[in-house]
Amino acid sequence: MSVEKKVPEIRFKRFVREWENLTLGDLGSVAMNKRIFKHQTTIAGDVPFFKIGTFGKQPDAFISKALFNEYKAKYPYPVAGDLLLSASGSIGRVVEYKGEEHYFQDSNIVWLKHDGKINNSFLKVFYSMVKWSGLEGSTIQRLYNKNILDTEISTPERQEQIAIGNYFQKLDTLINQHQQKHDKLSSIKKAMLKKMFPKQGETIPEIRFKGFRGEWVENNLGELIDIRSAARVHKEQWTEAGVPFFRTSDVVSIYKRQENTKAYISHDVYHGLSEKIGKVTKDDLLITGGGSIGIPYLVPNDNPLYFKDADLLWLKNNKKFNGYFLYTFFFSAFFKQHIKSISHTGTIAHYTIEQAKVTPINTCSHEEQTQIGNYFQKLDALINQHQQQITKLNNIKQACLSKMFV
Repeated sequence: MSVEKKVPEIRFKRFVREWENLTLGDLGSVAMNKRIFKHQTTIAGDVPFFKIGTFGKQPDAFISKALFNEYKAKYPYPVAGDLLLSASGSIGRVVEYKGEEHYFQDSNIVWLKHDGKINNSFLKVFYSMVKWSGLEGSTIQRLYNKNILDTEISTPERQEQIAIGNYFQKLDTLINQHQQKHDKLSSIKKAMLKKMFPKQGETIPEIRFKGFRGEWVENNLGELIDIRSAARVHKEQWTEAGVPFFRTSDVVSIYKRQENTKAYISHDVYHGLSEKIGKVTKDDLLITGGGSIGIPYLVPNDNPLYFKDADLLWLKNNKKFNGYFLYTFFFSAFFKQHIKSISHTGTIAHYTIEQAKVTPINTCSHEEQTQIGNYFQKLDALINQHQQQITKLNNIKQACLSKMFV
């Protein structure tokens, strides 16, 4: 940013004028609907009445059409495109008014009445990064008219406002499209986790692939797979490079697709420990045994890897399981219900080797496991692709917000 010239670091071609420093009060005034009293509302009716608690959500109060028409004609009312602001609670939330017959709680929901002195799409972007006057460092959860009107804003000529507003509008549309697809696929996955594994007390899933029939066989997990722990590694043996050393936080961060500070052990320490207990290899599972319990990590290859004792359980895959099938089992409604059943409070502090060994699991043929595993692997890949796009686009948006405004 060049402060001296009052121009942004990045701007669209053809725009060369300096931006103007103003306040929102220079552009307009704060407006709000006339007060509605509780006795004027009903739980069902003609016109939705949005209070601060239902702002941007589903209304739980209504007013009559006659009262709406009277107040709309006599008192301030937004026009399509105006940006409604929450002035209490989570202050500064924005809902674009699109011309619906809605009414809004006075003083808690307001808008800047500017009579076209600023482009609303540009103003909406500004609101997404605004620093309200008088509120910096304050714990006050209230946005007063003075806070709004005294807030500083730098504005370019109108055509540049429109170009910037349109750019961010298209960016938000792309983000929303990926978010909707991500949410839809996540909902499909949640439903399939209930329907493609038999429910407790049943031996046939509600949905299965063609060509497979017959009952699944119920066993305890420990009857089918070797469940182990690690030999202890002391913290002073951790290194800054070498063989990855997994802890609960590493498995959780991978599941949540978050960054986590990594730990390592030396190759010498790794080889010594592996000679005692064996090596973690492809399609083995590490399961969190403390904190956020029961979160799995499917080992993707045979590269050296070691893990913290007590924190993680090691399921040594003996090829009786398709790796992704077993991985998905730990997200299934069946497993989650089992975890609840072994605790009076619905949660347990630790998931131990002994508890893992007696965890019930229904199994089918390896061929059917592979079909199920492949299905969920493709579904997870699609969900991950959309999440990566959302993250990428949000990063682009944040970078542009810092460089396209003065």
